Amino acid sequence: MTNQKRSDGTRARILSAAVERFTHGGYDTTSVADICAAANVSKGAFYHHFPSKQAVFIALLEQWLDELDETIRSVAAGGESAPVRLSRLAGLVGQVSELGTGRVPMFLEFWRQAAKDPEVWQVTVEPYRRFRAAFASLVADGIREGSLRAVDVDAAALALVSMGVGLVLQGALDPAEAQPADAGEHAVALLLSGLARGSDHDTK
Repeated sequence: MTNQKRSDGTRARILSAAVERFTHGGYDTTSVADICAAANVSKGAFYHHFPSKQAVFIALLEQWLDELDETIRSVAAGGESAPVRLSRLAGLVGQVSELGTGRVPMFLEFWRQAAKDPEVWQVTVEPYRRFRAAFASLVADGIREGSLRAVDVDAAALALVSMGVGLVLQGALDPAEAQPADAGEHAVALLLSGLARGSDHDTK
């Protein structure tokens, strides 16, 4: 095994151990020593990869958000009509909900730390702003192509993203009653029925 592979493996173990410790013990009560013990690495190895516990936490947050961000950009840039692309994005809600199963404390830690730590907040809020921008762009595309009514694109994007976040949180908090994988698509279909050209709103 090369040194680079060993280094990558050590980093991956640290991140995996941090998820486990943050999930079960919370961020504030978890120490670097706890993470090192769970990962079976020395503190020297830990600090070779991360300058602090916060850096590990932010790396986990960035990893999750970057994967979601890349998927959203890929779907949003597709060649289908705006309603089809919006429905495909809604299907991602089920995937994200599955990631949240068993990780409720970790998700709550992300949001709790963001509320009190400017650096964590910045990492958290920027992707969501991009998500809203992607949805706003899709709604604008739909208006231009005539598949959606002329509406406030920013308000529509906020409603769509808020709905997605709410579905993810609901599925994570109550996995025993988790929403089916297509719940996001059904919810977006309801919103799209109001946005679609030819809806009752157009006749009023």
